[in-house]
Amino acid sequence: MEPGPAAKDMGANDWERKLVEALRTKGMSWRTEETYRGWAVRFAKFIEPREPQAAGAGDVEAFLTDMAVQWRASASTQRQALNALVFLMQGALGIHLGELSFRRAAKGASMPMALSRDEVKRLFEQLEGTSRLMAELAYGSGLRLMEMLRLRVHHLDLERCQLKVFAGKGDKDRLTVLPESLVEPLRKHVDRLRELFRADREAKLPGVWLPEGLNKKYPRAGEQWEWQWLFPSRETSVDPVSGVRRRHHAVDSTFQRIIKKAQSAAKIDKRITPHVLRHSFATHLLENGVDIRTVQDLLGHTSVETTQKYLHVMKKPGLGVRSPLDA
Repeated sequence: MEPGPAAKDMGANDWERKLVEALRTKGMSWRTEETYRGWAVRFAKFIEPREPQAAGAGDVEAFLTDMAVQWRASASTQRQALNALVFLMQGALGIHLGELSFRRAAKGASMPMALSRDEVKRLFEQLEGTSRLMAELAYGSGLRLMEMLRLRVHHLDLERCQLKVFAGKGDKDRLTVLPESLVEPLRKHVDRLRELFRADREAKLPGVWLPEGLNKKYPRAGEQWEWQWLFPSRETSVDPVSGVRRRHHAVDSTFQRIIKKAQSAAKIDKRITPHVLRHSFATHLLENGVDIRTVQDLLGHTSVETTQKYLHVMKKPGLGVRSPLDA
């Protein structure tokens, strides 16, 4: 079912309208808008009968502490709520919060899941066509799911075997490796996309979605070839913000289901998501002897400590210590 146009949905009350206006002025994505509005509604219910305009730092602290103590929320969930509420209070309502003091959610010491090279091969053997190309690119370039789905034609540099990732996590740009083995498959894929592009232009379909600032500066850029999605959806859909019917990129949930189905067919007894392909990329690079700083750059991690977690899931972590049972 297609989402209804959300351009006119400015919220049910004054504080929500201010939040939506601030989010759209900042050019936040529709996914971020939905997330921030969701946390704002939860916060509003928490402080009832007062409204967020009458709240302060103490209310935000109480809500975040309740998340840790009563909800037993994860650290990442609590951090997401914190970002949303700081934006609501300071960015939308103009209420300065100062330094917040609250009970932090426990941070779990989870290890990333990585596939062996044989498991990666078996997984890919269960995929075909564009789905296989997407999975191979996610693994071969170390991409997050949404980074892969949001790729555009001009992000490819087939001659240099480089891939440009724009506005990744933390709104950061980076260059990563493009597998040489995918150059020809990607070249053929792009050639096929030209036919779809020509059909869309002949049908006078509106251009693809562009970030608000870019769309204002170059209003017709969405109709240009280089800005087209690398992995477009088969069908057009209604843009939830503007209400315009256009061609969007492939849907994340669809690709997740494809990977899950391939895992089952390959008889891999691990919980596999598209993000596991990124974990496997990092782990296999380290096993190949690539230095950790290079892997950090390719993944787009701010801190090398984040990259170091992959040292724990290498086939031979540390100095390659062998189990005494194998001695």
